[in-house]
Amino acid sequence: MSTICFDYDRRSRVGLPEAVFCEGKDDASLMTLLKRFVRGSGRPVLFTRLAPERFEAAPLEIRRLYDYDPLSRTAYGDSLQPEGAVRGEVAVVTAGTSDAAVSHEAGRTLEYLGIKHRYFEDCGVAGLWRLQERLEEINACSVVICCAGLDAALASVLGGLTSRPLLCVPTSVGYGAARAGETALSAMLCSCAPGLSTFNIDNGYGAACAAARILNLGAS
Repeated sequence: MSTICFDYDRRSRVGLPEAVFCEGKDDASLMTLLKRFVRGSGRPVLFTRLAPERFEAAPLEIRRLYDYDPLSRTAYGDSLQPEGAVRGEVAVVTAGTSDAAVSHEAGRTLEYLGIKHRYFEDCGVAGLWRLQERLEEINACSVVICCAGLDAALASVLGGLTSRPLLCVPTSVGYGAARAGETALSAMLCSCAPGLSTFNIDNGYGAACAAARILNLGAS
């Protein structure tokens, strides 16, 4: 088992606590962490990239003490604070339902951090009316997270239709030339819409943390 040196003071330094990225961790280390941060431990921690089969391998008495979501592959025992504790709301917009794993990772992170959010799914530009119908509701939110794969055109379109901070997450969705999200990443980085922030491929967690920093800044 690897040595675990947890950063308990991160929240006091940057306003966000350390999370546990589960991919690549050996089973013994992961089990140690799951036992340490169960509901009622007094130490809220978010587990990300926790595959269903790895969570199911934990004893039932441990699993019962977690809120686990298989779609986003996230789990937490205690949330950091109740949802709505942070002022503002985040719109999580996806091009298609194939992007749901990434968008729900973002949403679950926001939930854990105490931030209200709303999903606007299947708003891809191939049927532009779907986005137009929901644009007023999206713009009523304080921050917008956009999750899109393939050519990621949704990011540029949203960039020209909202004044809200726009956090773009390329997803690894698409056929061969999509290159597991590299094409979407390049499209977002090269967008002609000014002021977009672009995150790593499939990194819904990172975009949610950026949204939290923005909202926390407004509250300070």
